[in-house]
Amino acid sequence: MARVGVILSGCGKLDGSEIHEATLTLLHLAELGLSYECIAPYEDLVVEMDHCTMTPTGARRNAAREASRIARTKVRDICEVRTGDYDALIFPGGLGAAKNLCNWFEKGPECKVHNEVERLIEEYHAAKKPLGFICIAPVLAGAVLGHHGVELTIGTDKGTASRLESLGVKHFNHAVDEAHIDIKNLVVSTPAYMLGPGIADISKGIRKLVEAIKDMI
Repeated sequence: MARVGVILSGCGKLDGSEIHEATLTLLHLAELGLSYECIAPYEDLVVEMDHCTMTPTGARRNAAREASRIARTKVRDICEVRTGDYDALIFPGGLGAAKNLCNWFEKGPECKVHNEVERLIEEYHAAKKPLGFICIAPVLAGAVLGHHGVELTIGTDKGTASRLESLGVKHFNHAVDEAHIDIKNLVVSTPAYMLGPGIADISKGIRKLVEAIKDMI
């Protein structure tokens, strides 16, 4: 059975992994007969946001311990992951991808990607193993693989697309129920909650992403 690593960044759309996107990724992997393991940095990267008031609380949380809430078990430390461990990697969205796995939320195209995230994206790409990016997570692919001319979608937002293209990315507009497949780079992306509007809508695009990852494997 093929194994897929799912890289999480916390728990919650404002400061970690978007829970619907992460859960649907795991669901579709399981339904399509792929085994998976959740992975995250064991670091206090999360600046906690109150999801009722949408304001910071002042607290910091450990990204892996928060991600374990989604995984329902202890997640694997990203520092331990090697290229031979999985057949593919998938990065769900949520602002944690743009705050904790890199600082795109603050710096945009000038962002710095977390060292281990950058390492894994580079190593899996070099090994010709598929990579999937959901919602805002394609900014990670852009920051690391833009110089390869990687093809991505973040939906139809012109501002974010333009900033991605400044990194060398070829951006394609797609609807929420679609996924863009870059055959050359073995990269798949889908807009999810960059477009919404709801869980049933984003499920269709995430399903297509997982199906494409399975086909590539």
